[in-house]
This record gives sequence, structure tokens and C-alpha cells, in this order.
Amino acid sequence: MASIELQRISKSFGQTAVLTDIDLRIEEGEFLVLVGPSGCGKSTLLRVLAGLEDVDSGDILIGDERVNDLPPAKRGIAMVFQSYALYPHMTVRENMAFGLRLAGQSKAEVAAAVDKAAALLEIEPLLDRRPKMLSGGQRQRVAIGRAIVREPTVFLFDEPLSNLDAELRVRMRYEFARLHQRLKTTTVYVTHDQVEAMTLADRIAILDRGRVVQFGTATELYEHPATLFVAGFIGSPRMNFLEGTIVRAGTDGVRLLLRGGAEFDAAVAAGSAKAGDAVTLGIRPEDLRPGPGGLAASVTLIESLGNIRFAYLDSAATSDPLIVQLAPGEALAEAGKVRLSARPDSCHLFDSEGRAFPRAMADPGSIAA
Repeated sequence: MASIELQRISKSFGQTAVLTDIDLRIEEGEFLVLVGPSGCGKSTLLRVLAGLEDVDSGDILIGDERVNDLPPAKRGIAMVFQSYALYPHMTVRENMAFGLRLAGQSKAEVAAAVDKAAALLEIEPLLDRRPKMLSGGQRQRVAIGRAIVREPTVFLFDEPLSNLDAELRVRMRYEFARLHQRLKTTTVYVTHDQVEAMTLADRIAILDRGRVVQFGTATELYEHPATLFVAGFIGSPRMNFLEGTIVRAGTDGVRLLLRGGAEFDAAVAAGSAKAGDAVTLGIRPEDLRPGPGGLAASVTLIESLGNIRFAYLDSAATSDPLIVQLAPGEALAEAGKVRLSARPDSCHLFDSEGRAFPRAMADPGSIAA
């Protein structure tokens, strides 16, 4: 195991900046997930860490060693790619052993390492099969096993589950989490799937246009998003956003007027905000509740996922559908009229630049409509 430190890492391809001033510290044994939309720079950052791309500026430290000038084979890392990249003419055993044989290890050492990894991944019955005889999940386990036998100080995973179907992805998420609990190896994992990130990570780094916009645990990112981008990216379904104008800003929070005439209170620290400022109100689907007062809306669709249900509603306050997570036993009729409210301490507020107002301690009473 080893810690990783990225110090002001920048990388461009021609005139296009792909990474800008990346500062991250990954603790020894930590499972870090890099997440963000396509094109945000997460895979490039992983390749920089692996030594497959050179940086334009900044330093990469693995343990206490600066590795900028070291080739990939000397960095103590093992990388698993989106494609399994298994040799089709080799058996599973031969695929897993190939790198160790190239490194000059003895037959006994290679056999012991392969058997140990196969037992850990529960693929012993597959060792004499070729890749074409394996399922997608089995091939992914073999690719992971090929990395494990090297006993690296750092694992790097580049969207390893994206080629799997939905059910298998869920199963493999569990396998990744269990594997990390056993090995305790420092892991950096890239995905565009925020559910994958939140279920696997000790901490998550969210990237947007080549910058880390927030870094923290899944709970911190969900409950305290630093920007409008993070608030919309983390959470499924996404947070509801409503544009409004500040009516009053004080030490006890902010009152704002939404499009359509409804007023909401948000328990945030107003700072330099003042009446007339344009803001965006954010409310999670589980925090937007049917009840008296609040925002007028009409139900357009009830979506049932078995153990959980979501209502989609139209409102004059926004052009996007509002999403409400229904409580157990709660009923709303399609095409029915309702009013929606939320507790002030569950409301998020963002300024015109998309920056979140800090949450404030306030009386968690009902919103004044």
C-alpha cells in the first residue's frame, strides 16, 4: 500500500486544457473514485497517474517518491481497463501468469501467485478455460486477477464495469467492495456512474472541465454540495432546481420568491446576499413534500420501482418536471393538483455563479409560503 499525492497537475493536448491545477491526496489503503461527465478529464488523470501520459506541470508522488519520470512498470501500480484485454489464445491461468513470467519469476512463484489470486476471486474452476468460454463478469475477474498477482502498491481501474449489463454491474460493485476490504490496497477508480461512485468510494473527487470541483465522502457531497454542478450530478433522481429572487436575507436565513409567486425559506448563511439577487433553490426529491401551502403543482406521472415511488409534477415555477419521492403509503393521483413544501434546513441555495450558500443552523420548521 502507498499514499498518492497529486500536486498542481496540469495537462493539455495542443491548445486544449484537459487537466488544470489538480491537487489531491489519496491516503494509504483508501478507495478513491474519480467521477464526472464524459470529457471532464478523469481518465486522463488516471493515465497520468499510471505513467501513460506525461504531465505539463506538477508532481506525482506515490508513497514518498516522485514518479513523474518513472515508466509505468516502475511505479508499483497495476491497471485494469474498460476492455478486458485478455489474450484469446491463452487460458485464464496463462493470462494471469503472463506478466509474472515476463518479469522472470520462477514457475513455482508464478503458480503460487495465480492460485492465490484465483482463490480470492473464486475463479479456480475457470483456470483452464480460454476467454471466449467466459461471461463478461468472469472475464472482468480474470483481468482483475492479472493485476492482483503483481501485488501492486496501487490499483487503477478505468471504468471496469461499463461493458457489463445492469444486473452484473450491481454484482460486480459488491465484488469490488469486498475485494478492497480484503486487500486494503490503495485504489483509484474512474467512472461516470455516480451511483457506482457513491456505493464504492471512501472518498469521491468530482471533476468538471479538468478541475476537481469537490472532494469528500458520498454523504458530504450529497448533503453539502459546493456548487450547482455537484448538486445536479450527485443523486438519482437529480435534485430539483427552481430559479428565484431573494426577498429577504438575514442571520436566520434567506426568503426567496420563485417564478409563479411562491415564497420559500432556506436555512443558509446569507453572507453578502441582498434583496433582489438572483438565486437557484435546490431541493432533493425526498425533501419536497406534498402538504398545505408552498408551491402549486399538478401530477403528470407516478413511477413505481417496487420498493420506492416517484411522482413527476408540472409547476409554473420551473420548465423542468419536479420530482417527489413518495413516502411509504403516500398516495397522489395522476392529473391531481397538489401543493409542495420543504423544511428550510433541507433547502440548498446557489448564487448566480452556481456557488452554494453555506448551510446555517435554523429552526427546522415548515416553509412560510
